[in-house]
Amino acid sequence: MIVMSDSVGDGKLEVKQASKEVKESENVAEKYSAMTVSKNTDMNVGELSAAFTAVPTHKSVKKQIQFANPEEKQEFSKFPTKAGRRSLSRSISQSSTDSYSSAASYTDSSDDETSPRDKTQANSKSSSDFCVKNIKQAEFGRREIEIAEQDMSALISLRKRAQGEKPLAGAKIVGCTHITAQTAVLIETLVALGAECRWTACNIYSTQNEVAAALSESGVAVFAWKGESEDDFWWCIDRCVNMEGWQANMILDDGGDLTHWVYKKYPNVFKKIRGIVEESVTGVHRLYQLSKAGKLCVPAMNVNDSVTKQKFDNLYCCRESILDGLKRTTDVMFGGKQVAVCGYGEVGKGCCTALKALGAIVCITEIDPICALQACMDGFKVVKLNEVIRQVDVIITCTGNKNVVTRDQLDRMKNGCIVCNMGHSNTEIDVASLRTPELTWERVRSQVDHVIWPDGKRVVLLAEGRLLNLSCSTVPTFVLSITATTQALALIELYNAPEGRYKQDVYLLPKKMDEYVASLHLPTFDAHLTELSDEQAKYLGLNKNGPFKPNYYRY
Repeated sequence: MIVMSDSVGDGKLEVKQASKEVKESENVAEKYSAMTVSKNTDMNVGELSAAFTAVPTHKSVKKQIQFANPEEKQEFSKFPTKAGRRSLSRSISQSSTDSYSSAASYTDSSDDETSPRDKTQANSKSSSDFCVKNIKQAEFGRREIEIAEQDMSALISLRKRAQGEKPLAGAKIVGCTHITAQTAVLIETLVALGAECRWTACNIYSTQNEVAAALSESGVAVFAWKGESEDDFWWCIDRCVNMEGWQANMILDDGGDLTHWVYKKYPNVFKKIRGIVEESVTGVHRLYQLSKAGKLCVPAMNVNDSVTKQKFDNLYCCRESILDGLKRTTDVMFGGKQVAVCGYGEVGKGCCTALKALGAIVCITEIDPICALQACMDGFKVVKLNEVIRQVDVIITCTGNKNVVTRDQLDRMKNGCIVCNMGHSNTEIDVASLRTPELTWERVRSQVDHVIWPDGKRVVLLAEGRLLNLSCSTVPTFVLSITATTQALALIELYNAPEGRYKQDVYLLPKKMDEYVASLHLPTFDAHLTELSDEQAKYLGLNKNGPFKPNYYRY
């Protein structure tokens, strides 16, 4: 089990980096980073803008949908009945597909109750090597992807720079991430760089069905849909891995479930993997466990603890998306509300900043004295959850641990308390303990359940304890561009590394690569870096082109 806090990502993971990093001149980042800080930069804002003039803009939001006949309009307007929405006997898959996806996806209500596993579908190329909700939604999904591309200019820039060389030619990548429009831009970038990809979802609620359809139409084998059951989840992973005549040699994972499945079910495939790229605290911890036990037989790249992931995706993304998820699901007003945030790592910091700005009274629970002291200095009271469990209006977990909120604490919460999770894993809230005969579950809207106690007390549980922002709302595209670019470079680095550069262990991204990812995103803000003079560089003992900070530097 995972016994780890998100907050310890910077301080407690023992990373063998300094002795294992490649020479900077050999890094993939060095290969593509001529533009980073030199005066002779070959990319500027104008060129980035020009690169996107071919991407169509869409004004369809102002147009009304035209229907050929009244029957079509009636079908489009059809919603599930009240009884259907609140049926307690439906499966997870059924109860979660009567709604919009994480990005207000188009939903064809006529086939909501049919499992994609029971359908026979084919794309325009007559291929049926995929399993999505409805392949007919591909055109709508393509528009979603095109919109996302416009705010992911750095990743598109990397695609344009490297696709001529095809640095991933021969790579067979099996991926398990959230399947959204932003992830689709990453997947199509990997394909443009020469890779063959098969993909599944790391979360049963976060898939945008129309985006999955668009990827399947383009030839990527996708096995995912919004509202999968647990059995569907593992079936989709297996279908991605177990394909006759196709064997993965790279893994891109978010949470470690795919890596775990290949390790347990297909050990011969696992031994032939050339590299694993993992982006979540949960998945990274599982990799370190394998490494410590001497069972990790392939090199792995820890993207979660890269600077560009920790300081941007974890912090800034959660700062904006936590409110989006809570507002969409509960319509709650936060001014004066008492909120307990469990964990003050980068995710917790982002959540607390947003909630405090709206006037919420925020307290923190922490196991790490350094993070606890940071919370105190930021003006938050640090408490034990049991001390405030009867008073708080909202509880948000973001630790990566298990049983952060227990059944005993759920029993003592006030009526109407909102409970949700912003960590990757669904183990932080003891949801399993709530599935007992004396408690009644009432689905009141998409991803919102009222758990009702015998005395009438209700606790509002969001996304059944799974990741709130991607299950119930959307996340900022620009921030995901930073993470996606980091993932792409990590895959290129591991795949092209000469034998012996990386051993059977877990590595952090080289500092130069982190700086390159950041530099690719600066033109969006028309930012201009100051350059060191020769004298200044000599004084600091630095290369003028970086890296500019030592490996031990804490940003």
